[in-house]
Amino acid sequence: MTDPLTPVAAQFEAYNRHDLPAFLACFAEDFRSYRMPAETPTLVGKAALAAFYAEHRFNNPALRAELLGRTVVGRRVFDHERIHGLGDQPLESMAAFEVADDGLIRAAWFYFAGQP
Repeated sequence: MTDPLTPVAAQFEAYNRHDLPAFLACFAEDFRSYRMPAETPTLVGKAALAAFYAEHRFNNPALRAELLGRTVVGRRVFDHERIHGLGDQPLESMAAFEVADDGLIRAAWFYFAGQP
């Protein structure tokens, strides 16, 4: 199995560069994203991920993430982040990434401060 930290670190760096091809290269074709506490995915598939980030994230020049902490537990990587550029104030979040044996991110769960 590939080190789960590798694709998570790569997608984080690509996110801050707004480099969509490099960002997408870190994710599996059947990727699923959850915005907690949702029980169903908010994004399904790499194509949906590409469209969302092209239209709602990487078109924002102020967007950047600050890594506050990172923990690896088995195939999961937990990033505590502060996201700038989505509102007047930075948004604090916890992202949990599940990395498959092929070294691609298969799923991610996002928790945002201030949400139940």
